[in-house]
Amino acid sequence: MTDISQSPGTSAARASRTILVGFLGSIVRRMGNWMPIAGAVELMGQCGLDESSVRTAIFRLKQRGWLVPEARSRAKGYLLTDLALESLAAGDEIVWHARQAANLDDGWCVVNFSVPESARAKRHKLRAHLAALGFGNIGSGVWIAPARMLDAAKRAIEELDLTGQSAVFVGDYAGGQELDELLRNGWDLPEIDQRYRDFIDDHLERAEALESSGTIDGEDAFVTYVTVINQWRKLPFRDPGLPREILGDDWAAPAAGVLFERMVTLLEGRALAHAASHWPSVAESAGDPRP
Repeated sequence: MTDISQSPGTSAARASRTILVGFLGSIVRRMGNWMPIAGAVELMGQCGLDESSVRTAIFRLKQRGWLVPEARSRAKGYLLTDLALESLAAGDEIVWHARQAANLDDGWCVVNFSVPESARAKRHKLRAHLAALGFGNIGSGVWIAPARMLDAAKRAIEELDLTGQSAVFVGDYAGGQELDELLRNGWDLPEIDQRYRDFIDDHLERAEALESSGTIDGEDAFVTYVTVINQWRKLPFRDPGLPREILGDDWAAPAAGVLFERMVTLLEGRALAHAASHWPSVAESAGDPRP
């Protein structure tokens, strides 16, 4: 079994919350947007998280307005809120769009902001948020990404209440510094490429073994699926999805995306079936002797 509870460079609490968010997005939404506490604790335990870490992560997501208590089939649990569903959907948009290379003719989204020193905490949060969305920094307070990131940028600014200190533009590159050079200075493209290569190194052999095995244990499928989702969902947030003309022919993102789809195809059905067995209605009906 793979232990995914400790991610290098992150605290155990943050790693637990990250894994739980991946679980909410990939499993709980498919199960009617509700999860039983006991089932979630047991399933996350199979992924290497202890009960205390899971309950703490749930509590913090509840504080953020993502979860509300709701009992079903006499089992205590939590329902995903509209805020959680909107946030997860926004993440889906970035994850799936960022895997596709932008069209050079679609133009660029440019964000400029000037936040006073008195609000430097918000300024730092906005920089971090834009970077996490895949924006590149090309000057003092100037960030750029493909035009399709407009809505994500506007949400980031609005959430921090910095609309009055920011300006957002969408337009074409018209001239000046060479575009290739400008964009390559905005991102650490070799580092992003290496993350995709690491994903391939971590999972290609496993995918080939699963395809040749013929049978996949339910718990193993679930843990591997959550592991793959947890690692993959971080990658496109750093990847701006630059037009193919800007990138080299050996850019690893397309191959990594194909591998991710292979793993999802192999594991998703079995992972969901295994998770479903930890939901009370499924477990009860399975053990109900009545016709």
